[in-house]
Formats: sequence, structure tokens, C-alpha cells
Amino acid sequence: MSRMVTHFLALFTALFTGLVLAACSGADKAPGGPPPTVLAASSLQGALDEAADAWAKQGHAKPVLVYAASSALARQAESGADGDLFISADEDWMDTLDKAGLVKTDTREDLLGNTLVLIAPAGSADKFELTDRTAFFTALGKGPLSIADPAAVPAGKYGKAALLNLRLWEFAEDRLAPGENVRAALALVERGEAPLGIVYGSDAQASDKVRVVATFPETSHPAILYPAAVLKTSKSADAQPFLEFLGGEAAQAIFAKHGFSQPR
Repeated sequence: MSRMVTHFLALFTALFTGLVLAACSGADKAPGGPPPTVLAASSLQGALDEAADAWAKQGHAKPVLVYAASSALARQAESGADGDLFISADEDWMDTLDKAGLVKTDTREDLLGNTLVLIAPAGSADKFELTDRTAFFTALGKGPLSIADPAAVPAGKYGKAALLNLRLWEFAEDRLAPGENVRAALALVERGEAPLGIVYGSDAQASDKVRVVATFPETSHPAILYPAAVLKTSKSADAQPFLEFLGGEAAQAIFAKHGFSQPR
């Protein structure tokens, strides 16, 4: 074999080896497959968008965020819908998926907390105490009480519990305008189609078209918690790291800015 051929083979081998090593090195640094699809309670919209942007700025693929009522998302997951993370607005719907064997139990954590408030269109209704029934029904007038569906949606379930505790439910039950999620309940008040509505404190903070007229006592309803967990159907290696990011200091500061609290 000539010296030139030998030199060519040596050069080819070196180049091939370098390409293989570079490919292996690049694989180590590549994103963890597809970006995580997050099934998130509608009340997280805005805050979670900003947290996802912060995650993407760190060099990760931006998560796909799917918002709806926790009840609707849980049913979608039960039906086999694609998803990597589930963030519910209450424990019940997370428990439903957990019992169905659809979540990685060891990843489950309470991510956030919230408050429950009574809102009115901006510029209307004076603030009052919820123990004052006369003030409540004067403010409600002949209009409906906007609320997320109390039969299934977490915000509505919390609202019903609070009204029962404050002995207002029996008077308000026939006046309800149930929405498919808490943002729908907010929108009804924003449009002036309901004089009062029950939403989360974070929802009220997100809108300049409503004002808080009363805050429900924490003791009047179950603690508002947002449990999160990785779904067993997850195909994204970034699902668990993104969940850990959401529980970290930077993301928690974003959520606090939007009116969420630490879980209690």
C-alpha cells in the first residue's frame, strides 16, 4: 500500500472518528425529545405562560400549554389525550387520575395556593363583609351570580362550599350562572352580564374590568391547592425538569406576581 493511500486512510479514519464523537457530544446536549405538553387549570393562564417563557429563555424547548377546567383536562387524560404534566386546581381531580394509575405518584406535589373572592364590574358595588346577607343580595340585585360549574369545576366547588358555610347557598342556588371554567365566570362579570361573580384572587388581579368586593374567609372552604404531577404517558424527558423549575424560586416569584400564593 502506498504511503499516499495510507495517509488518506488515516485522515479518513480521524475525520470519521471526530464526526462520531461530535455527534455523541451533541446528543448529550440535545433537548430531551419533544417539549412537554402541560394540561393546566384555566386559572393558571398568564402566570404559567410567563413561567414557560422563562424556562424557554434558559435554552429549553417551550412547553405546549393546554388550558381548560381541571375536570375537563382530567377527563381528556382518562380518554388517552396526549400530555406530559397535569396541573389541577384541586386535589380531587388529581386524585382521580392517581387512582386510575395515570400519574407518576412520586412526582406529585402541591405547587401553588390561591384565594377565593367575590367580584363585581369595575366601578360598581361597594365592598362589604360576606356575613352581611343584606349587602350581598342588594349587590346581586336581579342579576345572576357568575360561578364556575359547582358540580365539577374546582373554583365552583370551592365557591359552593363557601356559600354553604356562610349560609348563602340556599338563597343563591337558583340565581347561579355556571360557567365551563373560572375564566368563563370572570368573563361574564367583565361583560357586565352578571353583577357578582366568584373567582380566584389571581383571576381578579388579571383583569382591570372587575373589582374585588369581598374575600371569602379561608375557613369557609377547603384549602385551594394546585397539585402537579408527571403523567405516565409522558414522552418528554423535559417534563420532570420543567415541573421542578415551576417549584423553584424564579417561577414561584412569577406566580406570586400574578396573585398566587404558596400552598398551605
